[in-house]
Amino acid sequence: MNRRHGFEIQETSLITDVGFLRIEKRLVSTPSGAQVDRFVVVHPGAVAVVPRVGDDVVLIAQYRAAVDAVVLEIPAGKLDASDTDRDSAARRELLEETGLRAARLEFLTDLVTAVGFSDEVISLYVAHGLEPGDAEPEGEEELASEIVTMTWSEALAAIDSGTITDAKTVAGILLANRRGTP
Repeated sequence: MNRRHGFEIQETSLITDVGFLRIEKRLVSTPSGAQVDRFVVVHPGAVAVVPRVGDDVVLIAQYRAAVDAVVLEIPAGKLDASDTDRDSAARRELLEETGLRAARLEFLTDLVTAVGFSDEVISLYVAHGLEPGDAEPEGEEELASEIVTMTWSEALAAIDSGTITDAKTVAGILLANRRGTP
């Protein structure tokens, strides 16, 4: 993934900054000698957690304005400036959205979400040894969200049927399943 094959960013300029997202224009030289403009959404990164409770997975049904629909997702959230490591951010998001605390997190992978226009990387985890805590939802979408619990076989069938379409959720559940979790 790190090989550039003769491409090199020559110049970067800020188009807009909308809080945690920035849009940059990057002037890129190509192997043919041409120079092209590319626009990139710069993202601080995120974490997502597959909460495992016995033979079940805990999901969030949450409204997403980008697709104007309620989407079934694993708990997830962006990294904040105060995040020193992704494990703590994953624990924070799990508690915030589900009210669950994990005795142990197992790292699955770093997922590059949309390489055509964004540098976002989501670190995926499986949470083990879950204990109840107090949910701390933030924002209107989280306040209106619902927790949905389904068995692993139901979750896999929901991926196959197109009921679960969120990329991080599909990747997290399939990777956890492939690695023998549960």
